[in-house]
Amino acid sequence: MTISSWILSIAGVVVLSILLDLFLPEGKLNSYIKTIFNFVIILVVITPLPELFNKDFDTSTMFSNSQIVLQEDYIYQLNRDKLTMLETTIEDTLSNSGYKNIDVSISANIFVIEMKIETIFVDLSNLVIQQNDENINIKNEVVKCITSIISINKENIVFSE
Repeated sequence: MTISSWILSIAGVVVLSILLDLFLPEGKLNSYIKTIFNFVIILVVITPLPELFNKDFDTSTMFSNSQIVLQEDYIYQLNRDKLTMLETTIEDTLSNSGYKNIDVSISANIFVIEMKIETIFVDLSNLVIQQNDENINIKNEVVKCITSIISINKENIVFSE
């Protein structure tokens, strides 16, 4: 008897006892039948226990019908959402630092469980500087903001103007 059939039989007996309780009239007969069904439930629960103790107990065979399947669509969507959130976080941080309208897009392999960011593309073509600093190296400031958020080599940050 497998675990799944054992659980199914327990559930079946419990459902039958509930249905029987709903349709039986009140009185002594009802209490006798409830006692009998409680005894049946106990028997159903303890029936496979001697079989388990006589064998070597192996948990891998308990759920032999179920398999863990890697859902690639779920991983793809999860990683895509992470990238979108990270892009938004970088853009918001740059905007709060005084660099408005910078577009950031991240390149990564989003089909694997442990996603690794390969390249960050930064588009400076619509950049608006909100600071009074006139002689600053914008690319260095943007790299500082990005590397404060994510650990990536400076060589993997690509600028377009």
